[in-house]
Amino acid sequence: MTTHKSGFVAIVGRPNVGKSTLLNRVVGQKIAIMSDKAQTTRNKIQGVYTTDDAQLIFIDTPGIHKPKHRLGDFMVETAYSALREVDVTLFMISADQKRGKGDDFIIERLRQSQTPVFLVINKIDKVHPDALLAIIEDYSSQMDFAEIVPISATEGNNFETLMKLLIDEMPEGPQYFPEDQITDHPEYFIVSELVREKVLLLTRDEVPHSVAVVVDSMKRDHNDKVHIQATIIVERDSQKGIIIGKGGKMLKQIGTKARLDIEHLLDDKVFLELWVKVQKDWRDKQTFLTDYGYRKDEY
Repeated sequence: MTTHKSGFVAIVGRPNVGKSTLLNRVVGQKIAIMSDKAQTTRNKIQGVYTTDDAQLIFIDTPGIHKPKHRLGDFMVETAYSALREVDVTLFMISADQKRGKGDDFIIERLRQSQTPVFLVINKIDKVHPDALLAIIEDYSSQMDFAEIVPISATEGNNFETLMKLLIDEMPEGPQYFPEDQITDHPEYFIVSELVREKVLLLTRDEVPHSVAVVVDSMKRDHNDKVHIQATIIVERDSQKGIIIGKGGKMLKQIGTKARLDIEHLLDDKVFLELWVKVQKDWRDKQTFLTDYGYRKDEY
């Protein structure tokens, strides 16, 4: 009889190296939002990877950076707390970025880790294969990694190799989640994240990361259609104007794109209503952070 293995994996790295893309590949659908803006992920998002004889629970952490406000403090503390509760840590870097102060900062923390650290070199499809050797040598001189795995989270290159190495590293353990469950977050959290992703995608640099999304209600009608009401929170009136757009055009576009992703997630028809509300300086006020889902008791 084969033994069942299970354990927890943290994904850490500088902002924007592809942590959420890897997590979405692990679970086979989108649960972490993706944006080419730094610091998109704010909460630890658990993705579950299940095979017949193993189960891995992945924690995507906010990119580790120097915090500028209370929300930033929350994000960095969330990332560090993830390191204390896992069996393996994946330190993800991007092959097309030189090692910088941010990487050195993370390596310093990882050197103190009691658990194995894998160096995952992402975006190998963006560089010439010869460049990989120099990257491996550079990082290996900084610390001793349990494994070094070059991958492309977008294309899937070497993904199976990474999963096999992780399973080999796991202790014997139970199946924590049912085999068809891919995350421990409630649906409304993922719905709010999908709306926030579309705001970041469509407003680009005009609306920075002063956006939160709260799902006010989510219920099915007698035709099994899901009715969702959500509020987009911004810090300034000017941002509200940008998100609504001329004649409500931008808000409609955000709603349409988000609805398609939500329908895919829920596998149901969705009716999505969006509002926009200004809450000045919400990122620096603990009460608002708590109201919008950034709760200290989660780390």
